[in-house]
Amino acid sequence: MNYSDHDRTLRILAKQFPNVASTATEIINLQSILSLPKGTEHFLSDIHGENEQFAHVLRNGSGSVRRKIDEEFGNVLSEGERKDLATLIYYPEERIRLAAKRTENMDDWYLVMINRLIMICKSAASKYTRSKVRKALPKDFAYVIEELITGRRDSADQEAYYNEIIHTVIRIGKAPELIIALSEVISRFVVDHLHIVGDIYDRGSGPHICMDILMDHHSVDIQWGNHDVLWMGAAAGQTACIANVLRFSARYGNLDILEDGYGINLLPLYKFAMKVYREDPCECFKLHYREGEYDTSNAEADRKMHKAISVIQFKLEGQLIRRHPEFHMEDRLLLDKMDLSKGTVTIDGKEYPLLDSSFPTLDPASPYELSAEEAELMEKLKNGFLNCEKLQRHVRFLFRKGSLYKSYNNNLLFHGCVPLNEDGSFREVEIYGENYKGKALYDALEQWLRKGYYAIDKTEKEKGMDMLWFTWCNPGSPVFGKDKMTTFERYFVADKSTHEEPKNPYYTWYDRDETVTKILEEFGLSSPESRIINGHIPVEAKKGELPVRCGGRLIIIDGGFSKAYQPKTGIAGYTLIYNSYGFLLAAHEPFESVEKAIETGSDIHSDTVLVQHVERRKTVADTDIGKNISENIRELEALLEAYRTGCIVENV
Repeated sequence: MNYSDHDRTLRILAKQFPNVASTATEIINLQSILSLPKGTEHFLSDIHGENEQFAHVLRNGSGSVRRKIDEEFGNVLSEGERKDLATLIYYPEERIRLAAKRTENMDDWYLVMINRLIMICKSAASKYTRSKVRKALPKDFAYVIEELITGRRDSADQEAYYNEIIHTVIRIGKAPELIIALSEVISRFVVDHLHIVGDIYDRGSGPHICMDILMDHHSVDIQWGNHDVLWMGAAAGQTACIANVLRFSARYGNLDILEDGYGINLLPLYKFAMKVYREDPCECFKLHYREGEYDTSNAEADRKMHKAISVIQFKLEGQLIRRHPEFHMEDRLLLDKMDLSKGTVTIDGKEYPLLDSSFPTLDPASPYELSAEEAELMEKLKNGFLNCEKLQRHVRFLFRKGSLYKSYNNNLLFHGCVPLNEDGSFREVEIYGENYKGKALYDALEQWLRKGYYAIDKTEKEKGMDMLWFTWCNPGSPVFGKDKMTTFERYFVADKSTHEEPKNPYYTWYDRDETVTKILEEFGLSSPESRIINGHIPVEAKKGELPVRCGGRLIIIDGGFSKAYQPKTGIAGYTLIYNSYGFLLAAHEPFESVEKAIETGSDIHSDTVLVQHVERRKTVADTDIGKNISENIRELEALLEAYRTGCIVENV
């Protein structure tokens, strides 16, 4: 065999595996891994800052933990006992405290629960190599847990040893810590990898908490949503993005996300708004807060801040649109279409009454120019975003773990849509003088978004920053997916026909098999088992809309995770599980509180639909990781032959 093409690769590989024995051992190890069941993937979308529900769904694995309990104890424990065990795994510390109040003999309770958790942990770990299991174990209890889940209790020689470990743990007061460690390990083993299909930010009150949770997760990827891109732009210092972030936070009564969650000083905005809009009731800027979750004594000030930053936003966006005629967004230039003396605005050639004609900072001769005070305010706010260490850490994580789309195990994941024309063909979008469509559009956009945050060259960085705003709201953006964003009209015009935001034709074509096939092939996925997993547009379940389309080849998993959408959707979101047996779609009930979940054992997993059941159980060999392992095996086999034929000399 001629090894010239592989000689360099093989010699590098030989440094890691210097002889026949080590090479053969690695081949055996990798080949055996290929036969293991594929790990479970968990898909979530459109979290929108609902941190408590998000944390709970992660803990229960969209029903995966409960299914594992039922498999192990379905014929042994009652429904109530299985529910208690599930709650213990979700919230071990809180459940232990509750048990301490209700239980006379805690040692007996610890003994029972530790034994049950060990059985679940052993079952959940069975699809992984011992090496992977060992790496996943918490440092403080790695030895104990490994002994408990690998030991054989059915062996008389080991039973006493096994029992003594547990009794000693209880006797020395370490049972609570062991239960917590086992619960965390179970959650980690039950779900091997997490996909977030966009929109972690906006509307809900805890996106920063969601980000902290994700940064602690053992294996995650993120497909950016339009709201994520908006915050990424704000963190980069793009002022129109900053204004949008502030407007959203004010609108939903969530300015404390920025003040308390991120430590960004909003006092300059408060002072400006209370001065400029002191006599203005700001009636068009009512807040969309949830009862019991917002301090209404702040409402007046928040309305004024809401209006102040909205007016600034419209000015900044107007500057952007005028600076970039290639964005083709002239229809969004509306400040210069207002006649404040008449109290009207002209939209698409038609005149409408304005609901609010008070614009004290607007110069009719230069409507898109910030006043001196507005410019000073935005400079302070920009510095606050740029110098916020926590926000920058979160956004760097989004860039590191995220992308506009992802091909993973024969599935295509993206947040919004692949922009199409009315005839179903791929829509061409102009980006700085070049036209792109399909996959090329995603790739070009993503390159510019990364430049907007990381570029050293000032011109390239500024163009990238403006592209972050473009991606947030331009009709050609795949994560926006609409013809326009009618923010101005929703505030100032009563006629609801002006509020309409027509969807991209993708949403009329995605039920067709030929469309789904064309999109998948565009992204290099030609397997008959390939599918699209999509977020962004809420599925209105209460109107009979279905998340599974095109015979299961396209699945939409935005079903109202955000409480703001739940009256419209009728449920609290869809999540998706892809395990070695197929796809399971879970519809969730609204999450009430952690306290109720602990007290009553209530769960928000309400219904599961089998999307696809595979004829043959999927193994690691069927995954992207499996393909890489198979390639490594081929290289190692070539190295083995090189040793045996003398082309490379062993180092023994």
